[in-house]
Amino acid sequence: MKLLAAFFFLFGLCYGWRIDSPAKMNAPLQESIDRQRDILKGWLSASLVRVADDCKRLWPDRQALEARLMEGLTELPYCKYLYLLDERAHQVTSNASRAGLLDAHYGRDRSERPYLAKSLAGAPFSLSDAYISRNARRPTLTAVHAVRADDGHQLGYLGADFDLRELPATQALYRQPDQWMQLKGDPAIRSGLFHQARVTSPMDELIDVVLDLLAELITVNGIFHAKLHFSSSRATLWSIDDPYRFRIHGIEELGNPDLCLAYPRRNYPVDAVIPANAVARILRCFRDLRFMDETIYLRSGMLNIYNGLIGLTFSCDGSHYMPWEEFLDKNLGFWLGTSEDTSACV
Repeated sequence: MKLLAAFFFLFGLCYGWRIDSPAKMNAPLQESIDRQRDILKGWLSASLVRVADDCKRLWPDRQALEARLMEGLTELPYCKYLYLLDERAHQVTSNASRAGLLDAHYGRDRSERPYLAKSLAGAPFSLSDAYISRNARRPTLTAVHAVRADDGHQLGYLGADFDLRELPATQALYRQPDQWMQLKGDPAIRSGLFHQARVTSPMDELIDVVLDLLAELITVNGIFHAKLHFSSSRATLWSIDDPYRFRIHGIEELGNPDLCLAYPRRNYPVDAVIPANAVARILRCFRDLRFMDETIYLRSGMLNIYNGLIGLTFSCDGSHYMPWEEFLDKNLGFWLGTSEDTSACV
């Protein structure tokens, strides 16, 4: 490979052809999280404001405040702890819990905890980002409501901790966006890239048989997700008949057409995103990318017929996930970083 072409190829595969920001790529996920947080805010703020209003009238009677917090747990059925802080964020009550009052938390300084930042800055109500709790080591949310006297004077803060697993399941399943994603791999592998060369694996020697057999398994025998590890000569397969468990097959099995007898025959799913007639073309592209260069080559290839995504990991350890149509639209010249080869990789 020419030096300039090698440079562009390495840059594109290992460091990314695109310049989309991580924030842009993660926007759909954040939108899904934000929708769930908005639901929780509406539910929590209405309940906490009632407790906070009662607490301002009882302030600073610790015994009366703690009694109101224990009552508050019945109004917040998913709440793990309720507690009150003074204006400096020092705890002035025990933690109210389902097991009773936990005195060990009285006097605790919470002023440096991230979930209090917005409240200390003046927000009347805030809901924290999820964090790992100190004691249970589980994802947790904290809601904080300001406690103010009738004249507006800041008395303190009402805090409520929620274990994420105990909150009502209102969220919808996140859907992965159909867009090209690129992930950098191990820097140590990238730095030593030009000191290595592809070693012919047993799968390389039988690659046409392996790919034809895999195409049969996907289109006829109910395999919906497959990952080929070319360098280690193995494959991991997921079947529609047992989708929660994957099967691992070595080259002896992958090179033997009798493997089809181990999987029941199934009609190709009508709701698959990748059409059946495109499966063999995708696999042939895997083969071409495997052999396109002795230094930079495909180490593993993955396809999922339901979400339509193709996964590629190259010798530089850079990984790409892209829609199947976009993958088939690319020619070898694109992957090589040169215009010398404009033929499709099929």
